[in-house]
Amino acid sequence: MCEHGRVRPRLKYVLKGDGRLGHDLDPDDRSPKDACGVFGVWAPGEEVSKLTYYGLYALQHRGQESAGIAVSEGSRILIYKDMGLVAQVFDESVLGTLRGHIAIGHCRYSTTGSSVWENAQPTLSSTDVGGLALAHNGNLINTPELAARLEPGTTRATTDTEVLTTLLARDGRPVEEAAAELLPQVRGAYSLVFMNEKTLYAARDPQGVRPLVLGRLSSGWVVASETAALDIVGATFVREIEPGELISVDERGVRSRRFALAEPKGCLFEYVYLARPDTTIAGRGVQVTRVEVGRRLAKEHPVEADLVIPTPESGTPAAIGYAEESGIPYGQGLVKNSYVGRTFIQPSQTIRQLGIRLKLNPLREVIAGKRLVVVDDSIVRGNTQRAIVRMLREAGAREVHVRISSPPVAWPCFYGIDFATRAELIAGSLSVEEIRASLGADSLGYISLEGLTEATTIPENRLCRACFNGSYPIPIDQDNVGKYVLEAKV
Repeated sequence: MCEHGRVRPRLKYVLKGDGRLGHDLDPDDRSPKDACGVFGVWAPGEEVSKLTYYGLYALQHRGQESAGIAVSEGSRILIYKDMGLVAQVFDESVLGTLRGHIAIGHCRYSTTGSSVWENAQPTLSSTDVGGLALAHNGNLINTPELAARLEPGTTRATTDTEVLTTLLARDGRPVEEAAAELLPQVRGAYSLVFMNEKTLYAARDPQGVRPLVLGRLSSGWVVASETAALDIVGATFVREIEPGELISVDERGVRSRRFALAEPKGCLFEYVYLARPDTTIAGRGVQVTRVEVGRRLAKEHPVEADLVIPTPESGTPAAIGYAEESGIPYGQGLVKNSYVGRTFIQPSQTIRQLGIRLKLNPLREVIAGKRLVVVDDSIVRGNTQRAIVRMLREAGAREVHVRISSPPVAWPCFYGIDFATRAELIAGSLSVEEIRASLGADSLGYISLEGLTEATTIPENRLCRACFNGSYPIPIDQDNVGKYVLEAKV
């Protein structure tokens, strides 16, 4: 038996013409977004819904549009999900109704499919023999081909996740067998957590583009997008889920089977921006890597200056490294409003003209008369950096030198990051000097692709670097990119 609980929205949402929620402070000022964060737990005797809540809370940075949790006590699956942040969707009373010993959770940022309740996850599909709930991080590139296998009217949603869920459940076969047969035919990036009434499953695509880790509780097991989510629930890190691996967790323990040969191509941008600094990837802490990137950036692009400041919070580790290597003092020149987050109140025109000041404000007494090195993690469209340079000059900065701890982002991502087209990317059409002029900076320096790669200590042939060099590890037909998106409801 399965139950699919839709919740009454607590907030009023205004949909834009493209189906996205009208919540951005500035629709042209969007930092890179990952598809989502996933979490799963099998732990008899534990309050698994609360463990999942805290796990999703730790992964909130990976998706802020919707959140959901599915649980089972052994005979039915119950799902609760809604639009909004994890803390907006769930409270004590809701979590108290989600009882069981298995749970999966998801926090979403949409890269395919509209940002509407129907596309929130986990998704659910039911058959005569039971149900299947699934949560997905990544993006598939053969969704229309997979959707063609479904009967018309089978599903209302427009996401690759819904298609996967329906295909896994449609024949009523044992889930492990269905997954082992289907997943080798799925192309793209996917880190999955899914469950039926009795078993927790997790799988990762053969390239391992998106992260997925396994942890141990005293009473069970946890899978999550990042090790930081294991830490918050008191789980001990065991290992990464291998590319091309499917694991099953039940009363017999953890079982593993391989459905494809591993061809590791982990996302390099996880080190730049996506992952939390307290997460570990491939045995190396993200914070350590980002500080090392800052050191290398200082070597590659030195400048005479009085103060190194970060764009908080994403530029902080690299700014620390830059200051350490250059000998230029590190300081805080911009104050971030930690409570802005997602707002559902559209700013007035007067406030909109202030732009980035809703999120950041300069410390005038710190920066006035100073030659500044401003360190940020990436430049996507350039709007944020342009506003920051202008703000710093208005606050009295004598010089503003921008340093970026990633190479120019010049190519779109088809594997789960919201870099949709080259036209949206400032480095897709402008040279570094042209970007500098556009920002109004005195100088601009990006770390080299080689320097960033070396800082991770991972060989370049085990990384996806497509957004920097246009070399896609899972082949892409760039002349017909529209075919990778499920345009119509199936």
